[in-house]
Amino acid sequence: MSEAEPARQSWLRRLKPDWYVVLIFAMVGVASLAPARGVAAEGFDWATRIAIAFVFFLHGARLPREAVIAGLTHWRLHLVVLGATYGLFPLLCLGLAALPAWITPGALAGGIVFLGCLPSTIQSSIGFTSIGRGNVAAAVAAASASNLLGVALTPLLVSLTLHAEGAASPQAIQAIVLQLLAPFVAGQLLRPWLGRWVSDRAKLLSLIDRGSILLVVYTAFSGAVVDGVWSRIGAVDLIRLTVLCCLLLVVVLAATWAAARALRFSKEDEIAIVFCGSKKSLASGVPMAGVLFPGAAAGIALLPLMLFHQIQLMACAVIAQRYARRA
Repeated sequence: MSEAEPARQSWLRRLKPDWYVVLIFAMVGVASLAPARGVAAEGFDWATRIAIAFVFFLHGARLPREAVIAGLTHWRLHLVVLGATYGLFPLLCLGLAALPAWITPGALAGGIVFLGCLPSTIQSSIGFTSIGRGNVAAAVAAASASNLLGVALTPLLVSLTLHAEGAASPQAIQAIVLQLLAPFVAGQLLRPWLGRWVSDRAKLLSLIDRGSILLVVYTAFSGAVVDGVWSRIGAVDLIRLTVLCCLLLVVVLAATWAAARALRFSKEDEIAIVFCGSKKSLASGVPMAGVLFPGAAAGIALLPLMLFHQIQLMACAVIAQRYARRA
């Protein structure tokens, strides 16, 4: 075996799909073949609302306020990450959505804009920063702050950019407060008492958390399938969407890397900026779509996010390994 063979095998292992994302796409398949209808759809709708509230309660209970407070002193780094997450991303996605229909399918334009408004991931941003030997403490603070602000900023940005979808209606605002903000705040307030309990049962609660998201995906796509989503979106549209997601990720990665270099951040800070500023959260995006979009529209809005999420994991795995091999 040549010296390059172990490295090649390691690189290929890093490119393997996230099996949770595979399960999410499987829910799309199940919803396409056996969508919930009638009374069953109403039952799934109520279960989804409860699941969304529970997911954001867990987010609130898990989010370490201490990490956010400790990281606030590194304000320059956080401004760059937040600028990429809530400034650059939405602008780029608005630009992609405005392209001619032969480039950006009209049915997917709203989902692309929704993707741009989401917060960064927490787990993968920190994980890739750690693999690349970057500033992990700053990554924890930046990713946590991004998600904390995202509870309010994402609905606001969606309302401003997709007002035609009804995201700013009184019903949507009420849903945001009851299903997102209130459970999140409750989780944060109860964290002093629930923090250890949540930590001790992290694996079980993670399964419940992920199972809730699978339920949301199935319910959203059931509504989309009943509404005729696959008569409006074909294989060619999905190929074009994949290309657009790849292009979007390349531009954001290059922009965050260039900004870190131009502002003379250390290599460790640069790694945290690149990984925290180029991610979009599937865990936050799925339940938010269920709140911000009508049933059928939520399924379509999730397609760009699911594709982008898998692409960002594979690309950042390779980049993290390149950072890790530096002297």
